[in-house]
Amino acid sequence: MSDKKEMLGTAPIGKLLLKLAVPTVVAQLINMLYNIVDRIYIGHMPGDGSLALTGVGVCMPIIMIISAFAALVSSGGAPKASIFMGEGNNESAEKIMGGCLTLQIIISAVLTAVLLVWNRDLLLAFGASGNTIQYATDYMNIYAIGTVFVQLTLGIGAFISAQGFTGISMITVLIGAVCNIILDPIFIFGFDMGVKGAALATIISQSVSCVWVLTFLCGKKTILKLKKRNLKIDAKLIFPCIALGLATFIMQSSESVISVCFNSSLLKYGGDIAVGAMTILTSVMQFAMMPMQGIAQGAQPILSYNYGARNTQRVRRTFTLLLATCLIYSFTIWGAIMLFPQMFAGIFSPDAALIEFTAKALRIYCAVLCIFGIQVACQMTFVSIGNAPCSIIVAVVRKFVLLLPLIYLMPHLVADKTMGVYTAEPVADVIAVTFTAVLFASQFKKALRE
Repeated sequence: MSDKKEMLGTAPIGKLLLKLAVPTVVAQLINMLYNIVDRIYIGHMPGDGSLALTGVGVCMPIIMIISAFAALVSSGGAPKASIFMGEGNNESAEKIMGGCLTLQIIISAVLTAVLLVWNRDLLLAFGASGNTIQYATDYMNIYAIGTVFVQLTLGIGAFISAQGFTGISMITVLIGAVCNIILDPIFIFGFDMGVKGAALATIISQSVSCVWVLTFLCGKKTILKLKKRNLKIDAKLIFPCIALGLATFIMQSSESVISVCFNSSLLKYGGDIAVGAMTILTSVMQFAMMPMQGIAQGAQPILSYNYGARNTQRVRRTFTLLLATCLIYSFTIWGAIMLFPQMFAGIFSPDAALIEFTAKALRIYCAVLCIFGIQVACQMTFVSIGNAPCSIIVAVVRKFVLLLPLIYLMPHLVADKTMGVYTAEPVADVIAVTFTAVLFASQFKKALRE
């Protein structure tokens, strides 16, 4: 365990980032499969596969909200725990982890109750039509039952990566993904359960991952251990974690709000095919973003630990390497999407009309993905060094100040109103990345001086 802490503070940064980021990137890619494999199978269902895909796509805003609540607790708690480890205060780090576990169980219970009672109303508000609402409710009624497993796997699992055990985090995701990929065709096609089978496969897979996470954090190999005496919520420790995690919560939950706005606008201008295309666009964006987020998460323990240890030189060098790596990746994946949009669209549906429509929309929607490495690197660094105000500001500006109004404004500025809705994304991203870079340039230097 002391070797792991020594590694974070002294190992060569390039090799260390590679060691921590590779398992995290692999985990994110596997997690991407975890999230989209349902949609791939559902889109290829005989008969109404395209409508079923659209119905499940309408569920995505709710699923994003569930994930956002996990991030509210963990994305602040895990970096804070790393900072305490850097200061040599493992006791406080363990109290944070225990308190976060209890808080996430409470949040899960509330979310499950809300979803079981009001999911149909929410789905209709989020863009479901008369043609797709039954598919959406069939999926969501079952998925809601597994909320606690999603919360604990995503939330408490973050404390494994925060200690530098990215290989274990990768195994966590791998276990769930393999279960899901195996169970999906059995339940969807073998038992002829359709979208209900996809939801059931997902919650069973998440429960297996959850057991694995809790077993590891109660075992002998972990640095920070879950203990009964630490399960109470210590407000002095947990509230700052929630404040720090608020940025990620806003970013992820706003994805839900944005999805609702996109779906309602697209349903108005383009009908079910435009909403179905949006389901594919968000899936491709997940594919593009998750490895980059994995790289950033691999850098988080290094940034947080050395910030806590007051080693500013290692913090600065780690950020520089993170930024360069994220930009190289974002340019590469952007080039692939621009060159082969039909290939990405065809993964999710055999419907020729849907593929043709989606390919055109994809080039517009991902037009400036190439520069998004700046946003990811800066935002993760703000979180890693505990700068809650700036991390919240950049999240709010991109989503609420820019993208939300642009979804309704751009259709009036572009001849093709449907494509105008998709254009809101790149316009917002150009402005947001510029703003984030300028803010980071001033605040990062200030944080290191202090």
